[in-house]
Amino acid sequence: MQVDVAIVGGGPAGSAAAITLAQAGRSVLLIDKAISPRDKCCGDGLTALALRLSEQLGLDPATLSNWQTVDRAILHWADDRTANCPLPQNSGQFAAAVPRSEYDHALLNLAKRAGATVKEGHSLTALSLDNNGAVLTVDGLDPIAATSVIAADGMWSATRRLLDLGEKNYRGDSHGFRQYVSQVGPAARDLHIWFEPDLLPGYAWSFPLPNQRANVGFGILRGGRVSVGDSGRLWEQLMDRPSIRSVLGDQAIPEDRRTAWPIPARITTAVLSHGPVLFVGDAAKATDALTGEGIGQALLTGILAAESIVAHQERSEIALAYQNTVRQHLAADHRMSIALQRLITSPMATRNLLGLVGSTAWTRRNFARWMFEDYPRALLATPRRWRPGAFSAPGAYRS
Repeated sequence: MQVDVAIVGGGPAGSAAAITLAQAGRSVLLIDKAISPRDKCCGDGLTALALRLSEQLGLDPATLSNWQTVDRAILHWADDRTANCPLPQNSGQFAAAVPRSEYDHALLNLAKRAGATVKEGHSLTALSLDNNGAVLTVDGLDPIAATSVIAADGMWSATRRLLDLGEKNYRGDSHGFRQYVSQVGPAARDLHIWFEPDLLPGYAWSFPLPNQRANVGFGILRGGRVSVGDSGRLWEQLMDRPSIRSVLGDQAIPEDRRTAWPIPARITTAVLSHGPVLFVGDAAKATDALTGEGIGQALLTGILAAESIVAHQERSEIALAYQNTVRQHLAADHRMSIALQRLITSPMATRNLLGLVGSTAWTRRNFARWMFEDYPRALLATPRRWRPGAFSAPGAYRS
């Protein structure tokens, strides 16, 4: 089989690339070792970046039965301190939550409708590069010859391993833990974030979902106060802490098993290309170092990789264009996130910062916008992006 582009991985990054390429008239084959819908361990939160790019790709929230718009975030710290941080009203969506099993499945279906060929339940087993591109060996399929390859196969990228580009002993920069909970109380209405001293610079969360459900979990920095090995012990008592239990409610019932996943956040040092291969999403370590959010970055890198392939012919030009646009969009934001991560490692600094955030209606409103809106956050690190209206752009899905 001969195609213009072979994509390995059917998550948000792979689907975004497939949609963009197919709409531009390129022949696309996307393979994934799993069969959709499949669960992906995640906090299920969508930032304004993820929402805008989802809309750009043609995703309709009305088709996802468990889509939940988020109108405000409630911050908790110092046992009894809280700040109610509303998001802009009547100007679109700035945050939402939806189970990844539904979200990823919907994006993959969009890729199929755009004209991409999708083969599920097939794993990449070998990869060879030549002057014409690459030849992929995939179990259960004939050999695939492709001019370009997009590796969207996650933190443990098989593509990266087959090219001998893996980083020895690397297990992510942070680690996330998640469990769905039903029959929740206040957690069914709003997004809650707890800045517990022993988790810093990580945090605990509860993301609302329809039908009195919530995605509840916590993230910790690898090498931080809590070791990954001690996370099970922490989980046992975390949900019974008074500030968290009061939000979940006394009737809350944990569902199924707890799940965990590593969070790679090294976009400025990651290998983004190798010959005709471009790495996107978690395979490019493109997660926000401060929040652990990676869906928006996955969509963005998938789109940027596809646009680079469409705009250029030579593999060196494609790689250079992709690397430059990724740096332009994400490098300064990454450095800013690392700096803020270091700041909130201190419990005292975190208390002071959150006290300032909760001090006035203006600070609460603008902190929520800053937390979910990537552009205003980036302005702190890249003043060249200042322009009128930078803090008042509408959200996604205004109609």
